[in-house]
Amino acid sequence: MIPNLPWLNAFCIWLEHTRPSQTIQTVPWIVPTVQVIHILSIAAVAASALMIDLRLLGAYGIDQSGRRVAKRFLPLVWWPILILLATGLIMIVGEPGRSLKNPAFQLKMALLAGALIVTVLCQRRLRRAPTAGPAGTGVLARSLAILSLLLWTGIIFAGRWIAYS
Repeated sequence: MIPNLPWLNAFCIWLEHTRPSQTIQTVPWIVPTVQVIHILSIAAVAASALMIDLRLLGAYGIDQSGRRVAKRFLPLVWWPILILLATGLIMIVGEPGRSLKNPAFQLKMALLAGALIVTVLCQRRLRRAPTAGPAGTGVLARSLAILSLLLWTGIIFAGRWIAYS
């Protein structure tokens, strides 16, 4: 996505030679530990987003209010996002060139921006549908849910592609 930019190359080289980057590169347990935490966090986010999306589609929790589903699952979206940010930064600092210049990483970040916007819209939609049943599962809500599912799935795949790009 981003062409070969001299400033990005220079930044990656500089970052790679900082003390935190050198520590991440040389301490053998840091990268695998951070990756496990990152993967578990994305699993929590994706599973929670799935439950919210299924509620908006009318396929799960229609016996529960939208507010109740939001209250139950949204914290498991937003709190792990902070963990993903921290672990992602550690991985970027450890291998800046592999991450920042990687088209799969850039795609993942673009998809993440979209997914966060759609998740906020889904959150608002659920909170406006306080009654149980299919209320709040109209065309807009279903469209948001499908878009959310596609975005989070794309994020997972793009994250895996980083290793192979």
